[in-house]
Amino acid sequence: MAWTIDTAHTTVGFVARHMGLSKVRGTFNRFTGEVAGEPGDPTAARGRIEVFMDSVDTGNPDRDAHLKSADFFDVERFPTMVFEAKEVVPAGDLYKVRGDLTIKGIAKPVEFEYEHGGSGTDPYGNRKVGGTLTGTVNRRDWGLNWNVPLDTGGVLVSEKIKIEVDFQLAESQEAVEQEAQVEAEIS
Repeated sequence: MAWTIDTAHTTVGFVARHMGLSKVRGTFNRFTGEVAGEPGDPTAARGRIEVFMDSVDTGNPDRDAHLKSADFFDVERFPTMVFEAKEVVPAGDLYKVRGDLTIKGIAKPVEFEYEHGGSGTDPYGNRKVGGTLTGTVNRRDWGLNWNVPLDTGGVLVSEKIKIEVDFQLAESQEAVEQEAQVEAEIS
């Protein structure tokens, strides 16, 4: 079964510590993605999400411009970040999703936790499935090295970044049409 990310009901976000004192939150406002699998069996899911890095939004235009620069994402040379989910395994009440995260052209294996939200049909008859992926990565693994040492010790921006993708998937129209065709052939 093919599913596409419902961008109106999905958030791709991150959290970094500033000076070790507070958390700065941001989102990416443009992304696309697809998942293959059955809504009742998360372990069968395989998918891909592509995030457009110039859509970063932390609520501060100056900070967003800095994140887009060569100091961080270098969006001129590397316009997208991609996560490809390759394996989903049960882990108690949650699941572990293993795959490759590519930032600035560097692909690294990562593991995220997945909380399955379930599946259902919206008021318009569209089948949906959703959940939340969370995990922490070290930004330096992808060459995101910019920082400023502080007089009090530590650095301005944390190396560890929390990633959270709260998503809803919609059954792709192509899958719906194929399912209808198969049902028509059976009848």
